[in-house]
Amino acid sequence: MRFGATVLANDRTRFRLWAPGVTAVGLEIDGRPAQPMTPQPGGWFETEARCGAGAAYRYRLPSGQAVPDPASRAQADDVHGPSLVVDPEAYRWRHPDWKGRPWPETVLYELHPGTCGGFAGIQADLGRLSDLGITAVELMPVSDFPGARNWGYDGVLPFAPDRAYGTPDELRALVDAAHGLGLMMFLDVVYNHFGPDGNYLGLYAPPFFRRDLHTPWGVAIDFRQPPVRRFFIENALYWLREYRFDGLRFDAVHAIEDRTFLDEMAAEIRATIADRQVHLVLEHDGNEAGPLRHGFDAQWNDDAHHVLHVLLTGERNGYYGDYAETPAKQLARCLAEGFAFQGDPSPYRKGAPRGTPSADLAPTAFVLFLQNHDQVGNRPSGDRLTTLAHPEALKAAVTLQLLAPNIPLLFMGEERMSRAPFQFFTDFRGELATAVREGRRREFAAFGGFGGTDIPDPNAQETFERSRVPPTGDDSFHRSLLRLRHKTIVPRLAGTKTLSAKAIGEAAVTARWRLGDGAVLALAANFAEHPCTLDPPTDRCLFASRDGALNGTRLGGRSTVAFLAS
Repeated sequence: MRFGATVLANDRTRFRLWAPGVTAVGLEIDGRPAQPMTPQPGGWFETEARCGAGAAYRYRLPSGQAVPDPASRAQADDVHGPSLVVDPEAYRWRHPDWKGRPWPETVLYELHPGTCGGFAGIQADLGRLSDLGITAVELMPVSDFPGARNWGYDGVLPFAPDRAYGTPDELRALVDAAHGLGLMMFLDVVYNHFGPDGNYLGLYAPPFFRRDLHTPWGVAIDFRQPPVRRFFIENALYWLREYRFDGLRFDAVHAIEDRTFLDEMAAEIRATIADRQVHLVLEHDGNEAGPLRHGFDAQWNDDAHHVLHVLLTGERNGYYGDYAETPAKQLARCLAEGFAFQGDPSPYRKGAPRGTPSADLAPTAFVLFLQNHDQVGNRPSGDRLTTLAHPEALKAAVTLQLLAPNIPLLFMGEERMSRAPFQFFTDFRGELATAVREGRRREFAAFGGFGGTDIPDPNAQETFERSRVPPTGDDSFHRSLLRLRHKTIVPRLAGTKTLSAKAIGEAAVTARWRLGDGAVLALAANFAEHPCTLDPPTDRCLFASRDGALNGTRLGGRSTVAFLAS
């Protein structure tokens, strides 16, 4: 990498830092006096030192402040302390010939490493997940954050796996073990902001940020600067090469102002890693379909989640209000074309248009989920659909999700119909802890039934503990659907085209797709309490979410039926 510490030999390491805001930088190794780094063109400082893997080092600024390496591969303690030299070639891969899996085979399982026992705890559960029918485990962000607990979106050292989860080699061992079971590993990465505690870049590299542009998390990162672009492109390549991740999920890219960065990053990843299958997935609140035609495999489909949530719960608060008037029609559009909003005015956004056309894209360009860390954890109490929706209606939604030709994503515990909450947690101290706690309470003050003290304290240990998923529960419903998906639908997914989708009631839809081999897949879902009329089915019934779901031309309430015609 151009950034950070690179082991050249057992006792020789090169150090590079982009620090255009200062005139001198010193390198301190293992607490010894600082040695001066050599200035290079463009604001770079570089030096070589007699040390190898395991050495602890910091950069000393002219102000006297000592800072960690922004490209640290590991930290000795926490984000404020020394960085460690890591030799990425030291780990011996047991499955070096792994080439990945095709995107249509993907069934994602999102989890939080900390609540699942760290890297070792996840590794111990891989066999169960593989047997369930999961093909890709997606880790919420692992980049080093302050303290021992965090969702991961407050990371400040993007190259360093947090010590609370395990060592770099323990993360490699997790990925290696997954590959041995035929599982892909995905990582959620955050390139739109840094966390509020432990980011020292502004002290020595102020051009890293734009003072004229703000995001919900503070000043925007300046992707107009070539070294900034390189920092994040190299970070993406780092996880894919040094850890052999099979895919990346890019968080909230709508907060990245420079739209050319995504295309440039995707193109370099594709050109650099051509010997195995790597998948790139976006989260984009603006429903921008363009990147899906230029290097990215898929996007999280928030529209589909939101409209299904409205149909299951009846909620109309916040952005759910955009889906409350004609939810069946909007769900039909999601099933047929991807996004519900494709340039349409959004009432939640005061009538501003949202989205771009997406009907030309394959169904596999959209990740379909009923729950995820955001949609559960950003609720006041972190409650899951198992506590909000009728059980039969929820099973109907699961059937639709797992048998539709979109790429499904499950959130940890969802397969066992867990009722355990997933709450927002951090481990901040002092004034920052107070600000986060009080900000959370103000955010939900307008929600009915919540007072200031009703909102869990993000910094309390018990908030984190409540968010662990109990290792019990019946996963047979999801297991049977995933077995059917892999046997009957996945082999036919390539080349799938939408035939039709329409509302057949206020809370009911039908959709039909021609699969790649010419077979026709049809789904009929009714989320209302009472039955609705269905066109006389002529295809073979593949699956029904409950007994008695179909009676002639009557589709029972809270039920989904799948059909297949070869």
